[in-house]
Amino acid sequence: MIQHLASLPVLMPMLAAIILLLPPCGKSLFARRLTSSLMAILTFVITVLLLVQVKDNGIIVYAIGNWSAPFGIVLVADMLSTLLVTLTAFLGLGVVLYGCAGDDEQGSFFHPLVHFLILGVNGAFLTGDLFNVFVFFEVLLIASYALLMHGGGKPKTRAALHYVILNLVGSSVFLIGLGILYGVLGTLNIADMANKVPQLTGDDVYLAKAGGLLLLVVFALKSALLPLHLWLPNAYSSATPVVAALFAIMTKVGVYATLRVYTVVFGEQAGELEHMAQSWLWALAIATIVIGAIGVLAAQDLRKLTANLVLVSVGTLVALVALQNINATAALLYYLVHSTLVTAALFLLADLIATQRGKAGDRLVGGRAVKQPFLLGACFIIAGLTVIGMPPLSGFVGKIWILKTTLNSEQALVFWPVYLIMSLALIVAISRAGTSLFWEHKDKGGEAADVANAHPLQVIVLVGLLTSSVLLVVFGDLATQYALETATQLHDISGGINAVLKGGL
Repeated sequence: MIQHLASLPVLMPMLAAIILLLPPCGKSLFARRLTSSLMAILTFVITVLLLVQVKDNGIIVYAIGNWSAPFGIVLVADMLSTLLVTLTAFLGLGVVLYGCAGDDEQGSFFHPLVHFLILGVNGAFLTGDLFNVFVFFEVLLIASYALLMHGGGKPKTRAALHYVILNLVGSSVFLIGLGILYGVLGTLNIADMANKVPQLTGDDVYLAKAGGLLLLVVFALKSALLPLHLWLPNAYSSATPVVAALFAIMTKVGVYATLRVYTVVFGEQAGELEHMAQSWLWALAIATIVIGAIGVLAAQDLRKLTANLVLVSVGTLVALVALQNINATAALLYYLVHSTLVTAALFLLADLIATQRGKAGDRLVGGRAVKQPFLLGACFIIAGLTVIGMPPLSGFVGKIWILKTTLNSEQALVFWPVYLIMSLALIVAISRAGTSLFWEHKDKGGEAADVANAHPLQVIVLVGLLTSSVLLVVFGDLATQYALETATQLHDISGGINAVLKGGL
């Protein structure tokens, strides 16, 4: 039964989505909310159990249909994939509960689409072969297309059109790259590819390099690396805030695929193709950080500001991928969890602020005072300090770890000035946003808009996400130790290959 546990983070969201499409859930909002919440809780509990099991007993390989790797489809639950599916399930649970406060009334398919997206994301994290990475990419993208349109409106339609077109092109390039690699290697199982890449000679080396670089283009698009980032600010800022909060995990799927492929398949054991994407990743990461920081400074509303913060986090993560060492990967994992949770919280906070400010919304201009200034103001301060990287919150720990990791690298002379100037830009932008949203009022009395207080579920989810930042520091020793163990396991290429190719149910 322990072996089957690895399949449940994929099966449970799929089952939830199917149940939510059938009567009585299909016709009753209350039934949808209850079922969706219970299934989201169950999915989260399962992912936590899987994480603990893998940490204590090692990698679990689940061979679907009892066809072992590399011939069959396998799900590989190692410390990296289980960490990310747990993060996805936690964020998905928060989004489901927040949506139950009223956002799900804008469309009857909100809940099943959320679970379908979680299915796609979890599948992409757990699958052991690149073709099924493509399959799960398509599952999560189809769900995201519909969620992006949730609530309707011209801005959403325009952003969704650009998003769909770019991702359809990306999917075509993905298939071309996979075709080239399969033609050269005869396999798309990641562990088997890692075995065969060092043995390539002659023209096969160049073909494999071409296929590998095509995958880099696809992963750059999925994670929104420069110059394939233009879709993200509009898509995320146009989406309903609760949907944008869930989208915070989607760019991390692209980062994860980049980390997995260019560490395991084209890493230090890849022979002539060793670290073939490193220089590309480094240059693109630095450029993305710079563009993201400029976008944060130029943002005219809190949602667009947060969307550009996602770009900054993506650039930072990919820079750490490019370093290709255990400490950098450990810092990446800590920062990935922190950045996903805080950007999701900021999207939800933007929603509450916009609701309570009336016509001004979340635009960074003077307007009516929010009805709950102490609650929302405190949440903004905590989120802002976390993003900026001030002690004692998780952003500070992540930033110090990143700077320490890059200190002795060849790229330190470039990375440190860019990263520190970016941090200064974030301080300026967050301070300006807070001043505009909470201190500048057009009306002299500063009366709050005549709106209801935030729903208790909305407050619980927002506070829960922000509390996670505090917990990453309170339990900092456990978090950093887990990150180091996970990074060590990922960089143990031969150990991972043996576990997959000799494992299975």
